[in-house]
Amino acid sequence: EANNGLSNMRGTIAMARTNDPNSATSQFFINHNDNVFLDANPSNAGYAVFGKVVEGMDVVDKIAAVPTTTKGFMRDWPATPVLILQAKQLDQ
Repeated sequence: EANNGLSNMRGTIAMARTNDPNSATSQFFINHNDNVFLDANPSNAGYAVFGKVVEGMDVVDKIAAVPTTTKGFMRDWPATPVLILQAKQLDQ
C-alpha cells in the first residue's frame, strides 16, 4: 500500500505501476531525487515505497547518468541496458 507512512525520498525504492493504483506487479524504481509528489495523499493513490538503498548510492548516480532514448511510448529508456546483478534484503 502506498499509504504506509514512507515517502518517495532520494534512495528509496518504490513499486512502479500504471494509472491503475492496483496494477503494481514486479517493476520498481529507485528514487534518484526527493519525489514527494509521488506519495499517497487524499487526491493521489501514490507509489508504494518498500525499501531503500543503504549502500551504493554512487552506483545509483551512475545509473541516472546513463544516456536515455525513447522506446515506443516510453521516454527516458536507457540507451544501454542497465543490469542489477545483486540485491540483498537486510534484517531490520
